[in-house]
Amino acid sequence: MTKPVILTGLRANNALHIGNYFGAMLPMVEMATQRSDDYQVNMFIPDLHSFTTPIDHSQLLGQTINNARLYAAAGLPLDNESILLYRQSYVPAHSELTWILDCFTGFGELGRMTQFKEKSSVNSGPETERQIAAQLQSIGEVVLEPTHPGSKYRPDILLKTADGNTVVIEVKRNRSEGPSVGLYNYPVLMASDILLYGAQYVPVGDDQTQHLEYTRDIAERMNKKFGDILTIPEEVSKQHEFFGKGQGLRIKDLVDPTKKMSKSDESGKGVIFLTDAPEDAAKKVMSATTDDKASVNYDPVSQPGISNLLQILALLRGVPIDEVEAEFKGNERYGDFKKVVADEVATFLTKFQTKLADVDDAAINAAFERSEQIANIQANATLYRVQQAVGLRPRG
Repeated sequence: MTKPVILTGLRANNALHIGNYFGAMLPMVEMATQRSDDYQVNMFIPDLHSFTTPIDHSQLLGQTINNARLYAAAGLPLDNESILLYRQSYVPAHSELTWILDCFTGFGELGRMTQFKEKSSVNSGPETERQIAAQLQSIGEVVLEPTHPGSKYRPDILLKTADGNTVVIEVKRNRSEGPSVGLYNYPVLMASDILLYGAQYVPVGDDQTQHLEYTRDIAERMNKKFGDILTIPEEVSKQHEFFGKGQGLRIKDLVDPTKKMSKSDESGKGVIFLTDAPEDAAKKVMSATTDDKASVNYDPVSQPGISNLLQILALLRGVPIDEVEAEFKGNERYGDFKKVVADEVATFLTKFQTKLADVDDAAINAAFERSEQIANIQANATLYRVQQAVGLRPRG
């Protein structure tokens, strides 16, 4: 590795939305392009991370390739030799180093990870199903019935309504056994992603800060025990200093502007996907939740819906939020304001989808082949050094 390494990635599962684009993908592409003279920039697609939570596995490979196409449509130069675009699973060293690091990681250390606690609570269990049933009591008599004879852990809900009709509501469980070991183990795989390439800089959000701190901890632990075998990434404060904080805008859900826009949202009504037809996305904007104040102001606390639309417009135009607010401040006609935002969303999607359609798949495959060859050489060199240290390979 002749240049210091910056490493970043974006999970392949589910369709991406404009929040992913402006909040992660576009800044990643701009960063890679601007810093490639001085750094090797690893833009990897973490396909192994993609099923730490339940997904449609029949779609994963296609989504992985589509992620690469989205990078290209966003302006990533595929022929830049200092930018590596590779799939995590195509570099087996990621999985092997993870096992080695697992054996030097404490059970309680991973159990304290905030993201694991938050994501594992999403998996519905018997208690969650009973909460759903309790909510349905208001419209009829609810009886819990087992999905399979003899199983008390996967009940459907049998609802007898007031008019005498009977409705069976199937409660789909993500996993009958709850959160997976993969979800629990996620930070170790992330550490391997970073340490295999000696990455110094890893742009992470607040939700990933703990994982980066763990990466530093495990690298220091291995170095203390076996010598200087791993490069320790810079601490979080220096990461923020290196990358800067940018605009700091996060797009919220159009229906519920108190929560962030999420690609895993089941209804999709409050999410503008990059694959949405422009006219459909415009309709979502026109139906966005606002308020009864009849005055356009950037006030995320008391006017979250209007503030969210102002944020979207600022990102689409590439200007500061206060510039957009000044243009519409005090406007009493929400419909007129929404129409401006809807039109610009539709225009953005039309242009982006045209670029996406023009992406050369042969160029994507060539970038994968070149990058994965280099990534394997670099990752295997680190892995072999670790294998020697722990006694799996001969020294010298």
